[in-house]
Amino acid sequence: MLRKNDETVASGNETGYAVVTGASQGLGRAFAYELAKNNIPLILMSLPGQELSELSSEISERYGIKVFFYETDLSVKKNVLDFAAWVNANFSVFMLINNAGTGGTQKFDEATAEYISKIIEVNVMATSLLTHQLLPNLKKKEKAYILNVSSMAAFCPIGYKTVYPASKAFVHSFSRGLYEELKHTSVFVSVVNPGAMKTSPEITRRIEKQGFLGKLTLLNPDAVAKYCIRQLLKRDTVIMVNRMSWLMLVILPIWIKLPLLTRSIKRELNLEV
Repeated sequence: MLRKNDETVASGNETGYAVVTGASQGLGRAFAYELAKNNIPLILMSLPGQELSELSSEISERYGIKVFFYETDLSVKKNVLDFAAWVNANFSVFMLINNAGTGGTQKFDEATAEYISKIIEVNVMATSLLTHQLLPNLKKKEKAYILNVSSMAAFCPIGYKTVYPASKAFVHSFSRGLYEELKHTSVFVSVVNPGAMKTSPEITRRIEKQGFLGKLTLLNPDAVAKYCIRQLLKRDTVIMVNRMSWLMLVILPIWIKLPLLTRSIKRELNLEV
């Protein structure tokens, strides 16, 4: 299923549009509002059935900016290419925020092939492929920005999550490599590694079940979005929102933090610790 604005696309402003994936909820939604407050026209993308049309209209009316939307499933390669082609054919883009991502907590041997594949396709394939397809568009600007959303999980493997931290480690590594490759061009690349966020009461309760470590990393999406945009425009290459938890992950040896984090996740699953 695909839904997008049917109206003819206008030029937006001299700066160009900002593309935000996974924009219907959580951090993506917060990014959309934060950019709108700064008078930046938007292209919002999310899965179908998440009221993205209503969100786009509400932001446009509240802040008096142009907001276009596109609904599709980024776990399908063709959908990523179609979305990129639509953007490139109709918009001048100066910012790409690769926020869309997926994960979960399951025993690896009980997970389905679809579950494993979707994490890889959304977090790895869609992030790298969409960046690749929109890069020529971004390069046309005197100043352009790419912000990839990784995770604190990128710094440590975790049992019962397995594929998710590995996929976020890819996002972090990909972002750092691309920054180095593009640092003498007009396109600046940054990566943010937030912890868990209070995106809904259910998610907050689930994370808090992890105990002290879970509560330590719980963040407010609005505060994270505001900080990220500010640091991105300051050209901060690696944005650390929760420095305390990051420092802990960097300092602790793997033989301590791996079982520690895994026990925390087991509490979430209500497994015997």
